[in-house]
Amino acid sequence: MRRFVRPLLLTALAACCGAAFAGTAEQAPQGRLPRWAVPQSYRLSFKVDPAQQDFSGTTTIKVKLTQASDHLWLDGSELTVSKVTVTDAADKVHAGKYVAVDPKAGVVRIDFGSTLKPQELTLSFDYTAPLNAQLQGLYKVSAKGQPYAMTQMEPISARFAFPSFDEPGFKTPFDISLTIPDSQTAVANTQQVKEVPAGKGWKTLTFAQTLPLPTYLVAFGVGPWSIATAPDISPDAYRNTPLPLRGIASAGEAHRMSHVLGETPSIIHALENYYGFGYPWDKLDVLAAPDFSAGAMENAGLVTFRDWLLLLDKDSPARNVRGSFNVTAHELAHQWTGDTVTLEWWNDIWLNEAFATWMQQKVTMEVHPEYRADLDRVRGGQGAMANDSLVSARRIRQPITGNGDIMTAFDGITYQKGASVIGMFESYVGEKTFQKGMRAYIQQHKFGNAVADDLVSAIATAAGKGDAFKHAFNSFLDQSGVPYVQTKLEQKDGKTVLQLSQSRYLPLGSTGDAQRIWGVPVCVRYGTTDGSKVSCEMLDKTTGSMVLAGASNPTWVMPNANAGGYYRFSLGKQDLASLTHAAGKLSDAEQLAYADAIDASFRHGDLDAGDVLAALKPLTGSKIREVATAPLGQLGWIYQHEATTDAQRARLAEWVKDAYLPRLEQLGYQRKAGESEDDSLLRSTLASSLAFDFKLPEVRAALLKQGEAALKPKADGRLDLDAADPDLLGDALGIAVQEQGKPAVDALIAELPKTSDAALRNGILGGLSSVEDPALTEQVRNFALDKQVKVGEMTMLLMSGRDTTAQRDAMWQWFTAHYPQILARTGSFAGGFLPRLAAGGGCSQAEADRVQAFFKPRLNDAAGIERGLAQTGESIQLCSALKAKQDPAAIVR
Repeated sequence: MRRFVRPLLLTALAACCGAAFAGTAEQAPQGRLPRWAVPQSYRLSFKVDPAQQDFSGTTTIKVKLTQASDHLWLDGSELTVSKVTVTDAADKVHAGKYVAVDPKAGVVRIDFGSTLKPQELTLSFDYTAPLNAQLQGLYKVSAKGQPYAMTQMEPISARFAFPSFDEPGFKTPFDISLTIPDSQTAVANTQQVKEVPAGKGWKTLTFAQTLPLPTYLVAFGVGPWSIATAPDISPDAYRNTPLPLRGIASAGEAHRMSHVLGETPSIIHALENYYGFGYPWDKLDVLAAPDFSAGAMENAGLVTFRDWLLLLDKDSPARNVRGSFNVTAHELAHQWTGDTVTLEWWNDIWLNEAFATWMQQKVTMEVHPEYRADLDRVRGGQGAMANDSLVSARRIRQPITGNGDIMTAFDGITYQKGASVIGMFESYVGEKTFQKGMRAYIQQHKFGNAVADDLVSAIATAAGKGDAFKHAFNSFLDQSGVPYVQTKLEQKDGKTVLQLSQSRYLPLGSTGDAQRIWGVPVCVRYGTTDGSKVSCEMLDKTTGSMVLAGASNPTWVMPNANAGGYYRFSLGKQDLASLTHAAGKLSDAEQLAYADAIDASFRHGDLDAGDVLAALKPLTGSKIREVATAPLGQLGWIYQHEATTDAQRARLAEWVKDAYLPRLEQLGYQRKAGESEDDSLLRSTLASSLAFDFKLPEVRAALLKQGEAALKPKADGRLDLDAADPDLLGDALGIAVQEQGKPAVDALIAELPKTSDAALRNGILGGLSSVEDPALTEQVRNFALDKQVKVGEMTMLLMSGRDTTAQRDAMWQWFTAHYPQILARTGSFAGGFLPRLAAGGGCSQAEADRVQAFFKPRLNDAAGIERGLAQTGESIQLCSALKAKQDPAAIVR
C-alpha cells in the first residue's frame, strides 16, 4: 500500500509547495547528495505510541553550507512535514519549504526563500509519519498481542523516520529523545540520561549524545520490553571502564537471553585483542526483535536480531544455538568495521559486511573451534561462486547507479565472496602482517569514513608490498566472476612441473566472455614420497607454471591447498583420478574444495552423473559433518532435474541410502544426553535430505511417528510440539503434512497464532512449507499473506513446493495472481528477491521467458527488481542448458 498511496500524497505536496521558489532549476540528485551542504549534528525528538498508526517528530540538523544557495537537498520519504524553519548564523529565522521532488527515491529539496551565503545553518522540521508496515525505518510489530515500535534504518530507510542526509559518508553525533506512554519502555543507541513527565500519561526520555554515526546506524525501540541486565564486561588492555551489557526482548522473554549474554563477553574481548582498540560505545544492548527484515543489524550500542537467534533454552535446536553465536560475532565485529570505521559510499559495503563475516569466522575459531568456522568460510565462498558464475553477477565493488544497486548489494558476493577474498590475501601476506594492517586502518579512520583504497593500502604497507599486490587485490574487487585455474602435470628435465592457465569460470549455457585475468595467489598441495608439500605462485597472467620440488612420480595434485583461494580449478581425467584416490590424504577444507571442483566440472560439462557418483563417494565416510554431507546438494540436483526414470531415481536413492542411512540410524532420531551439537546438526541434515529429497521410506516413517505425536492435542487443546525432537520438528511436521493432508495443515494453521516461541513457530512454518497437495499448497500460500504470519516469516512458506514443473507452474499462477499483496507486504526491502520468489528453481526456457515477460514492465515497482530479474532468468537458463547436456543414462551405467 505504501508505494502506491503515499507517493501520490508527496507528489501533491511537491506540486503545492514548490511554486514559491520555482526559480530553483537544479535537477534532483540521482545518486549521492551534493557535498556543499554537510550535516554537523542532529537532534531527534520523537513522540511514539506503538498502539497508534502514526508518530510525530521534530528533527533539528546543523548544516555547514559551503556555497551560496537558496536551497539544499536531503532525504525524506512518507513524511508529512508541517513546518520547516531555517536559522542562519546570525540567528535570523527563515520559513523554509519542504518539496518532495522525487518521492519514489525519497529525495527532497529544502527551499530557503532567498539565497544564503556560506555559513552554518540550523534546519528544524516538524512532521508526522506512519509507523511503517514493511519493517523499515520506524516500524510497528506485535508480540503476544502487544504492539512495539522499533527501527531498521539500513541501508536507506532512515528517510522514513526523519528528514536526513541519508548516506553513510555523512557521520555526525546524534541527540535522541523519545516521548512515550508512561507504561512503555524505550531503548536507544546510548544510555538514558534523563526522564521527565510530558503531560498526562506521557514521559520524555533523553539519551546521551552518540559518537559520530551515519543515519543508518541510528536505532531505538519503544514497547513493553523486558530487560535482562548481565554482569558488566570487564575492562582490558584496550578499554579502561566496565561495559554495561543488557538483553532486550518482548514482554516476559528476556530471561531466555542468558545464553547469548554469557557468550558476548568472550566475543568482545576477542575483537578488542585483535584490533588493539576498545569497544567504543557507552553500553551494549542486544535486542530480540519480534519481527525483522534482516537476520540482525549492527546498530551502535543497540544490536538487533531476529528473536530466535537470542531466545534460547536447553531444548533449542542446535542450528539456533550455533547460529546465535555466529551472528552475534558478526554483528559485534561491525562495531569496528562499519560503525567505528564506516564506508564512504555503498559501493564499498564490503568494507562492512565482508570484514564482519571474515572476522566472525576468526572469532568463532578462537572461542568455539569445534564450530569449524574455517569450513564455514570455505562453504560460504563456494556458495558465492555459484552466483559469481553468472554473467549478471555483481562485483564486490559494484558501481551504484540507483537505489536498486544499494538494496541488492547485501548478497553472497559482498559477504561470502568478500570474506573469502580477504582470507586469501591474509594467507598470502601472513596473519600477523594482515592484523598489523587492520590495526593501522582502524586507527587511521576511527569515527570517520574509508574507501577500498584505504584498506588495501594499509595491508600493502604492513606487508611491504607495492602496486603489484594492490593490483592483485583490486582485481577481485573491481571485476565480477570466479577465476578458473586449469592445471596440467608434466615431466620436464627430470622435474615435475604444473602448468597453469586462468580464465573466467562459466558453466554450460553461459553467454559470458571467459577471457579475464586476476592476480590469483595459487597454492597447490602435491604428493611426495613422505607425505605432501605446498607450493605457491602469484598467477597474474593468462598462463604460468610452478616446479613441484620433491614430488613423487607419479604424484597427485590438489590445486587449492587448504582451500584458501577464491578460485575454481580443473584437472585432466587422469589427474582427477589420482586426486580421487588420494582424497583421504587431504585436509577437511581441501576435501570441500575437491567436492566443489567436481560440481564445477559437472556444470562445465566435463563430467557426467556417473563420474560425479564415483568421485564423491570417498567423501561420504568422513567423520566431519561438512565433508560427509557435501555431496548431497549435487546429488539432489541430479535426482530432481536429470533422473527421468524410476530406475535412475532408484539408483540415486540406493547410493544415498548406502552412504548415509547407517550413519543416521546410528545417531537415532532423538537427541541424546550429552551429545555434541555437531551430531544434532548431522541428524537434522541427513533426516531432512533423505526423507524429502530422496524419499527414503525408512526415514519418512521415523519422522512421521514424531510428526503424528506432535500433532496430537494435549488436554488444553494445544498441539504437543515438544513431542518431536527439537532439531527435527519442522521435518517431522512436514512428513505428517504430506501423509495426513488437510487435517494436519488445518491444525498447524490454527496453532501458529497461539504460539509465540520463535523456534516452535519456525517448526510449524517448516511443516506447512512441505505441503505437496495442490489445493493445500494454495491454502498455505494464501495463509502466508495473513497478518498472523510475520512479514519476516513469509518466505518460509513461499519458497517451497517447486521441485516439479507442475509445482512451479502452480506457484507461478499463484504469485502472478497475488503479486500486489506480496509487493505491499515486502516491496520496500525485498525488490531484488521478488523474481526468485516467483520463479526460482525453474529449469526450462519457457520458465525463463515468462519471468522476463512478467517483470520487464514492473522493474520500477520496487528497488532491486532489475538485478533480481537478470540473475533469476540467467539461473533458469543455465539449469536448462545443463539438463539438456547431461545424459541421464550415465546415472545407472
